[in-house]
Amino acid sequence: MEIEQEVFHMDLTTEGRLGRRCFMFWLLLLAAWVAGSGQLHYSVPEEAKHGTFVGRIAQDLGLELTELVPRLFRVASKGGGDLLEVNLQNGILFVNGRIDREELCGRSAECSLHLEVIVDRPLQVFHVEVEVKDINDNPPVFPVKEQRLLIYESRLPDSLFPLEGAADTDVGSNSALTYKLSSSEYFALDVKTSSDGNKQIGLRLKKSLDREEAPEHSLLLMATDGGKPELTGSLQLLVTVLDVNDNAPSFEQAEYEVRIFENADNGTMVIRVNASDRDEGTNGAISYSFSSLLSPMVLDQFSIDGKTGEIVIKGNLDFEQETLYKIRVDATDRGHPPMAGHCTVLVKVLDKNDNVPQIALTSLSLPVREDAQLGTAIALISVSDSDSGDNGQVTCSLTPDTPFKLVSTFKNYYSLVLDSALDRETTSDYELVVTARDGGSPPLWATASVSVEVADVNDNAPVFAQAEYTVFVKENNAPGSHIFTVWARDADAQENARVSYSLVERRVGERALSSYVSVHAESGKVYALQPLDHEELELLQFQVSARDAGVPALGSNVTLQVFVLDENDNAPALLGPPGGGGGGGGGGGARSEVLWRSVGAGHVVTKVRAVDADSGYNAWLSYELQPAAAGARSPFRVGLYTGEISTTRALDEADAARQRLLVLVKDHGEPALTATATVLVSLVDSGQSPKLSLRASEGAVASEATLVDVNVYLIIAICAVCSLLVLTLVLYVALRCSGAAVGRSEGACAPGKPVLVCSSAVGSWSYSQQRRQRVCSGKGPPKTDLMAFSPSLPPHSVGMDVGDHQELKEDRCAIVSLHTYK
Repeated sequence: MEIEQEVFHMDLTTEGRLGRRCFMFWLLLLAAWVAGSGQLHYSVPEEAKHGTFVGRIAQDLGLELTELVPRLFRVASKGGGDLLEVNLQNGILFVNGRIDREELCGRSAECSLHLEVIVDRPLQVFHVEVEVKDINDNPPVFPVKEQRLLIYESRLPDSLFPLEGAADTDVGSNSALTYKLSSSEYFALDVKTSSDGNKQIGLRLKKSLDREEAPEHSLLLMATDGGKPELTGSLQLLVTVLDVNDNAPSFEQAEYEVRIFENADNGTMVIRVNASDRDEGTNGAISYSFSSLLSPMVLDQFSIDGKTGEIVIKGNLDFEQETLYKIRVDATDRGHPPMAGHCTVLVKVLDKNDNVPQIALTSLSLPVREDAQLGTAIALISVSDSDSGDNGQVTCSLTPDTPFKLVSTFKNYYSLVLDSALDRETTSDYELVVTARDGGSPPLWATASVSVEVADVNDNAPVFAQAEYTVFVKENNAPGSHIFTVWARDADAQENARVSYSLVERRVGERALSSYVSVHAESGKVYALQPLDHEELELLQFQVSARDAGVPALGSNVTLQVFVLDENDNAPALLGPPGGGGGGGGGGGARSEVLWRSVGAGHVVTKVRAVDADSGYNAWLSYELQPAAAGARSPFRVGLYTGEISTTRALDEADAARQRLLVLVKDHGEPALTATATVLVSLVDSGQSPKLSLRASEGAVASEATLVDVNVYLIIAICAVCSLLVLTLVLYVALRCSGAAVGRSEGACAPGKPVLVCSSAVGSWSYSQQRRQRVCSGKGPPKTDLMAFSPSLPPHSVGMDVGDHQELKEDRCAIVSLHTYK
């Protein structure tokens, strides 16, 4: 490491009797002041890990660690980015990013990063050079991974074929390459070093090639660099040996013997001779011909195809004239010069049974109905053979195995009859083959095809995939909306398979089924003709009929159960106080209550009652007390699910004598619907005796007198209701098991008698309107549905008057209805 540093420090003062010009000169000199420059040399290997130590730069520059931050110590890199960084705590220069020497300097022998270290107070600039040393991180790479060489098999040994060497992006010994070729008896590697130090490599042929023995050679050339550890690269050499015409065509046999019967047709192939040539391309392309020395008699009877080597009959062969033909065949390739091979074909002519049987089909009765009787005649078949003796004896057979058979009616006459029942849906047509065979040796035969089509009969009714479908439709649907599609399959064909759909008409209450739904006759689409109302009709059960167009028509029915899903379309409705008393105001107006100021916290003033015509969560009601207009804290509260208005504290003289309470009743639908009840509470002192409050005073006294009995009543009510619930479940199971015995007439709709089952106050369905649900279905045994809402029973405050005890029991009860329907 070398350190060269010059520091210039200047101090400008204005003491003495210096002139104005001298003062400006020193001022400009101070503005142009530059610290001296120094230079440090470090080295670091490339690919060093993040945080690798490079040098103690602060110490080497003579700077104290404590002055690095105050003097604004910083490092600027020239083209190196943030590859190096200085830790200001210890003054160490370390590696901050990946350093790739080949990326920074390419193949340059020297590679350095130049840094400028700048500190202030006073300003100083130092030059630091960090040398990046090469490591062997790049293997030799060939220009291609695979190289193909085309070499003629006629090339002489010691022929040289140049190759492209590998390249290594490292420098020095890391890029010094050596080459090695995989073992081969035909090739060796030739390596030469040129005057500039580059290596030139080539493939040298050691011995002559033979394409017919080895058409291709696969070699692997390895390049290894001089680094530690060594890295290698490989090149796959594929040598294709090109053909020369050095092989003559040769036949499989020198002599062929063929036997052929007399009277063979012109063009009948006698034999196909085949010659092969070990060469390829045009050198292996073979053409066939007869020898020029053949007699004219042979040339008149036979011909040969020059491309395929097929020898065919050209004339009429007669056993009585000539029994043996000797043919010489030449096979010549297209090389330069061409080469030829030879063989001999001996053709022996045999005497034969030269007449085949004849088949005639008459009186075809097609198509055949699938309900045809067994033994029905389909066709008449006659056979004949002009030969005599055994060669003229003909037998017939029928293939394949089908519901038909051949019955012999007379010599050489047969009937094609039905042997077993037909089913067009299983097999719609049959392809029969009638074979007539004579008794010659060898026998001759003839075949005739008979196509038998099976005519359809309407023997299959339309079939639905399921016997019953369940459909869910939201209420308030648009008139004419598509709710479901039924589809039935008919295995028959044409008109017998054309299915049309219709409703099985019946009465739904006082109205016809067709006023609710309709079905498209062709597509089977079911439409709702009018908006459905869950509060009026929860279940619509009906049947759709599917009938084909056959004669007679066949049909089947499918049952659709359409469940009308509830939507939150009914707002809560306010009810008046029990018995019509308890102050003024009906269900939709303001109601008045009188309250003594002397009552304590938790005193129940009144109860707001409401019902919702919807069901489920849409009928689950909650109560909220609207805050006062002036933001004052109200001394009252309302039960979230009971609607009971009670005091939150003891009343005092500061409370207004007339309180206006707004109770918001809200269901749990989406979106929620609300109603608002107005309760006017008049506060009176103990000494006052208003006529309006007399009844409330008497009720309070009675409430206090019977407060002790509240818990007893609650326990009795809970036990009674639980027993009633168990009895109801047993009754429900019994009705389900004996539904067929208690069914009513078709289409009847009858609701069950509502039964009160005690539940907790959180069961907001306790205020659902007790309406008569109409559940109407089609044919079938009666069904019984049990609908019970029985949430858990939370503890309840006993701070209430006796007059509200019966109201409590009503509020904590939900309706359990047994609906029996068909």
